[in-house]
Amino acid sequence: MRPSSEFMLFKDRHDAGKQLVQRLLHYKGATNTIIIALPRGGVVVGYDISLVLGLPLDALITRKLGTPSNPELAMGALAETGYQHLNHDVIREYGVSESELEEEIRCQQREIDRRIRRYREGRALPSLKGQTVILVDDGIATGATFFASLGALLKAETARTVAAVPVAPPRVLMELNSLVDEVVVLHTSEWFFGIGQFYEEFLQVEDHEVIACLEGARVALSPKTEVVE
Repeated sequence: MRPSSEFMLFKDRHDAGKQLVQRLLHYKGATNTIIIALPRGGVVVGYDISLVLGLPLDALITRKLGTPSNPELAMGALAETGYQHLNHDVIREYGVSESELEEEIRCQQREIDRRIRRYREGRALPSLKGQTVILVDDGIATGATFFASLGALLKAETARTVAAVPVAPPRVLMELNSLVDEVVVLHTSEWFFGIGQFYEEFLQVEDHEVIACLEGARVALSPKTEVVE
């Protein structure tokens, strides 16, 4: 039986962001620092972090590559930069052909392109070279999309990379520690069946909420102009 302390640590993603930011206060107002969140749920978590730290928020669009016979099982992930993180063990075990892999990559690239148009009106990510990047998601399960995103950031020549998530399994935590400069994970559990088990409310985030969070963070950081009468 799972301990009661393992249940529902966060009311929702906004609550997770407010708890997570308490471990990131040393970045408040930092220069050359940006929060990069993974849509969709990670952007909601990142929004509250952005407001407290006074740091810009943007989205790095990364998509899971689903196995043909079991689309929920990740055989890898694709970042909008073109970086691929492949799980070769899954590809071999499920007999995924090169043509099947390529077709899934094309399918997810179409969705990435759609989200870039929706979330950033077609704009590319800002240059991350020499920046401190805080990579945020609402949790890590298999880690495919998160590790693809990390790979994309490392290729972008960031000065410092911070992984910040509310929950992750122990094995993922160990791997993160070897890849980034700082890891901030609020809770890890051997009883890990899915990210949603740690949230009271874990509804699917829609595009309009992602856009609202990105715009809300941008407006909050915009210089306030006084109205002269």
